Amino acid sequence: MLKSGLIVGAVTLVLGIGLTLISPYCVPCLAIFAGLGAGYLGGIFDKPLETGSSAKAGAGAGAIAGVGALGGHLIGALGNALIVGPEGTAAFLRQFGLPADVVADPTQYYVTVFGSGCCLGLFEIALMAGIGALGGLLWYQMMGKKASTPPAAGSLS
Repeated sequence: MLKSGLIVGAVTLVLGIGLTLISPYCVPCLAIFAGLGAGYLGGIFDKPLETGSSAKAGAGAGAIAGVGALGGHLIGALGNALIVGPEGTAAFLRQFGLPADVVADPTQYYVTVFGSGCCLGLFEIALMAGIGALGGLLWYQMMGKKASTPPAAGSLS
């Protein structure tokens, strides 16, 4: 569980930074696939012998990997905020005819960017834990049943 969570967490950290620089809403889509992969990988490494333990291992691996997504989301959001800044955001809003006075205070702008990054990152941890449990169950259905079934009586193996 720990090994697979750390592997997928490192990947989501790097990809999360890159995707957040494009759009912060891309990272939850990454979280779905990364959580599934972390759960499946957790089953491969831990080889649980029953359904419940495979779901538990997958959820743990997904949650650990979700911390990497949270870190990537926060680093990318702060980088994006520093690149664009309050002035760039105000100009972007004016292009669409929206009021730009909502970003008048730079402190409020940076706190809002960091706060929204935290909220999305916590959502990604929960999402990756849930999808990771599904990945662990998927591993058990595909591979775990074969490993946990005892050989039939009278078979020569």
